[in-house]
Amino acid sequence: MNKSLFFSVALTLLVWLAWYGYCRPDTLAIVEANWPVSLTMVFGSFIAGATSEGGGAIAFPVFTKVLQIAPLEAKVFSLAIQSVGMTAATLTIVVMRIDVAWRLVLWASLGGAFGVVFSTLLIAPMLEPALLKMLFTSMVVSFALTLAQLNWRVRAYNRRLPLFGWPEKAGMLLTGVVGGGMTGLVGNGIDIICFSVMVLLFRLTEKVSTPTSVILMAINSLVGFMLHVFVIGDFNERVEAYWLAAIPVVVVGAPLGAYCCTKLNNKMIATVLIALILIELFSSLCLIPLTGKIGAVSLTVFVVFSVIYYLMSRSLRYRPVGEEK
Repeated sequence: MNKSLFFSVALTLLVWLAWYGYCRPDTLAIVEANWPVSLTMVFGSFIAGATSEGGGAIAFPVFTKVLQIAPLEAKVFSLAIQSVGMTAATLTIVVMRIDVAWRLVLWASLGGAFGVVFSTLLIAPMLEPALLKMLFTSMVVSFALTLAQLNWRVRAYNRRLPLFGWPEKAGMLLTGVVGGGMTGLVGNGIDIICFSVMVLLFRLTEKVSTPTSVILMAINSLVGFMLHVFVIGDFNERVEAYWLAAIPVVVVGAPLGAYCCTKLNNKMIATVLIALILIELFSSLCLIPLTGKIGAVSLTVFVVFSVIYYLMSRSLRYRPVGEEK
């Protein structure tokens, strides 16, 4: 048994043991009462570990439409369960020595911590959940279109950041603030927002950008989760039951997703991500009533981010050696 496999098995058994000790004597009752949540997170946790989209593309429509879980509770659950699953995936990435842009993790996480706190406490209470969800969907769809256009042709990649001075540090700090702000509003976001900058602007390969985004999401989820537990106090018994029912699943699914991502090439990772974003789009259109206000704001966000993503993709500052001008 190699070191990484031994570590993953040991981590899983340790989490299961702690979970069982915490839940006892109601272990079976919690799982039986919330098995649909556990089943959903079988797929959601794998997607979260394997891509920068996160498990929300699978979990959110099922939770809100099928299981009738309130959007706010779905957001808190998302932060809580990602704190376990994404952290397990992060530890697996470290043990497996998968390539990660650690300097980006540092600066984006600093901005992300501020963003998730600011948006959770000051912005989220003022905006309706339906509008928040469509804003996020509009943003990621604009990224998917740009990524699809880039993958029509042969691309050159950077395995490492070609430059990383104060302009890049400030840029990732700001990107972290925006991504953390989105996480505070909908439960995820810093992963896909930072991923888009890494791939489109810095031209980093998806095989580096994906594990980097997983680690960013783990850190941001921990900050957001602690905020809801110790400051806001809305991690209620119902959400805790969902969380406990899903823990045994995600501690396996997310690390497995991170491992499987290492076996995919860049184009396959991009294809899977685009497919997940399409699922995100269709589920949002089916679940959210498109009022005039939501439609207008969503269209504006789509256009603005499409322009931003296009300009990033055309930037020459970080152009890899061998890329056509």
